[in-house]
Amino acid sequence: MFQRIAIMGAGSLGTILGAHIAKHRQVDLIDANKAHVDALNKNGAKVIGFDEFTVPVTALTPEEMTGNYDLFIYLAKQLYNKDCLAQMKAHSHDKTIFCTGQNGMPELALEKEFGEKRVLGAPVNWGATYVEPGVSKLTSTVASCSFTLGTMDGSITPELLEVKKILEYMCPVVISENLMGLRWCKLLINATLSGMSTVMGGTFGDVMDDPIAVAATALIGRELVRAVEAEGTRMEPLHLGPNEYDFTEIYAFDNLKEREKTIEKIRSVFVPARALEASMLQDLQKGLKCEIDYINGEVSKLGKKHGVPTPVCDKVIEIVKKLENGESKLGRHNLKEMEFVKDMA
Repeated sequence: MFQRIAIMGAGSLGTILGAHIAKHRQVDLIDANKAHVDALNKNGAKVIGFDEFTVPVTALTPEEMTGNYDLFIYLAKQLYNKDCLAQMKAHSHDKTIFCTGQNGMPELALEKEFGEKRVLGAPVNWGATYVEPGVSKLTSTVASCSFTLGTMDGSITPELLEVKKILEYMCPVVISENLMGLRWCKLLINATLSGMSTVMGGTFGDVMDDPIAVAATALIGRELVRAVEAEGTRMEPLHLGPNEYDFTEIYAFDNLKEREKTIEKIRSVFVPARALEASMLQDLQKGLKCEIDYINGEVSKLGKKHGVPTPVCDKVIEIVKKLENGESKLGRHNLKEMEFVKDMA
């Protein structure tokens, strides 16, 4: 079905996925970083960390693409949507499928450009870090790696099943009939823990240990849950090992006593993530823009659409924008602007 495949945005995730696919069939790794592209072509894609191998690959800059592709696996950050969507459109036909593994709610942008029926979502349930040109580190154990795959309307299509086979060259793939509900579940984690990790310049553990930061995560989570309920979307539960957590229940508090129970739950559920730092924070540390508009911004946007207040999420966006623009510096001192959450219930 798919004769020509491209990974659009062959950073850390794209390099590792592309390396696995390249062991079995044609795939082009597309990336704007020419030094990275040159290293991939010269030395192959080198994977280190919890998996170690090197495989020859074909890598291109966007300007070097020719002809049309049957499948784009889209892994660039949403910050680059404007350019990437135009580049993919220029090298697609009317039946090209676009499968996105980006953070946030990336299917919405692709739907506007290509239509719902041609869009698949594949949330990535593993981590990676870019080490140097041509080299990426798998930061999740091989046994824990997986994708979730779905269509926007929940249907099981031939194209979905074919993409499943391709992603399974790397790791197991679970099909979801409620992709958008799953996306909001994952976005809640990013909007809460990642949002506050970025605000205070610390790990998820630092967030959970600070009374102001962890209170803010509880309130942001409740804002998201209420906005999603107003949208009429059913959120999928979070699965961690054998355990299942329903965020609509966890974040349903109406007073300070109930809020404390939510905070206790947050601290217990996310113990395995204590050492993590938000990728948004890592971007700011490198002097780059981050994906705040596509993480917390999606919560704020949905809240405005349905008249659901999102004051805590809005404040996170405001603080991060100041950090992006150089109007403030990274660090715990930014929590002073969040002190208003102390008695919010």
